[in-house]
Parts: sequence; C-alpha cells; structure tokens
Amino acid sequence: MLVVKNFCLSLNEKRLIQQVNFRIDKGHVLSLMGPSGIGKSSLLHFLSGTLHHSLTATGEVFLDGNPIHDKPTPLRKVGLLQQMPLLFPHMSILENLLFAISGDLKPVERLQTAQQALEKLGIPDKANALPDELSGGQQARVALLRTLLSKPDYLLLDEPFSKLDPALRRDVRAFVLAEIRQANIPALLVTHDTDDAKAMQGDCLELESSPSFSTST
Repeated sequence: MLVVKNFCLSLNEKRLIQQVNFRIDKGHVLSLMGPSGIGKSSLLHFLSGTLHHSLTATGEVFLDGNPIHDKPTPLRKVGLLQQMPLLFPHMSILENLLFAISGDLKPVERLQTAQQALEKLGIPDKANALPDELSGGQQARVALLRTLLSKPDYLLLDEPFSKLDPALRRDVRAFVLAEIRQANIPALLVTHDTDDAKAMQGDCLELESSPSFSTST
C-alpha cells in the first residue's frame, strides 16, 4: 500500500498544492487529474525522489507502513512510465528487457525471463529488432514490461497514453491495468483524459489550486 500524507507543493513561495492525502492499495490505480501547471507531475517527482530544486514540497510517503520520503531514489524501488517509451534506441528489444532484469539471476534465467516477456507481448520474432521498428503501441507495452521486470514496489505513470491513437490507447490501457494487477503493486496515473482514468477502474483525485483533498482506493 502507498500512502501520502499532507503533501504540499510550492513554487517561489506560491502554493500550488495544499494538503493532499491519499492511499493506493496493491493492484489498484489512482488517477490524478487537474489543470496544467498545478503540479501533478511534480507530485510524481516527489514520490520518486527526483523533485526539482526550484520546488518546495512537504509531506510524508509510506510504502507498506514504512516511510520512504527521506530515502534517495535508488532505495525507493519505484517504477516510472512516461509519455515517451524511452527505450534505448541502440539496443534491441531483447537487450532493452534484459537491462531491467536483476543481475543476481543467472544469465540463462535472465534470458528466459526476457524471452517470456516477449511472448507475453506477442512479439517473440522482434527480439533483435530496434525500438524504432516497432509500432507506438508495441513500444509502450515493451516500456511497461521493462519497468515491471525491474520489480518496482510501486509504479508512477505520467500520461503514458497521450501519444497513442484512440484504438491503440484502449488496448494499451487494458494491458497496463492487467499488468499492474498481476504485479500487485500500487500505481498512480497522471492524465488529462477522463477516459484514461475510467479505464484504470479506480478512484480519481481532482487537484485544484488550494483546497484540501483526501481519497482512497
């Protein structure tokens, strides 16, 4: 379970977000909506430990009851999926997947895990292809599985569907939700699209300028 308590965000002493509280259970997705510039993506950066120095944030974050707001990013075990898939363009799809798999496994186990991911993606024949040889939907799916192969404890999604056409968007949203449920981790989605939020089948938190908000899923 991911819990955020009393999150506040300011820029140059101007309060952007005031007193936000929420809880996300494992296998669930909370959707975060609100006007541009209010600080939705900055909340994700706060949760991942990568908040820009120009912003000031306060609040507490707990994962399964353990505080993580003071931990450096590498110790938070967070997965992040953004608008662009951000696959390594010089690496094959197989190499991209292998990059995320723990080096603690034996080489043969790492390879088997990556090959199983390719089967799940339905593109076992694309193991040696480069990312730009895949469709946008395929790239988005690969990016998600690469993130999940790193075994994150929670997942942050920053408008990952915004670059997809409507048909692909529906398919990729369904794939993302199914994988989050299978991984059984809490996830937070930032989106401007109400259909994205509905597709995640969880609660939606609407941010405004100053009032307090509280929700749970």
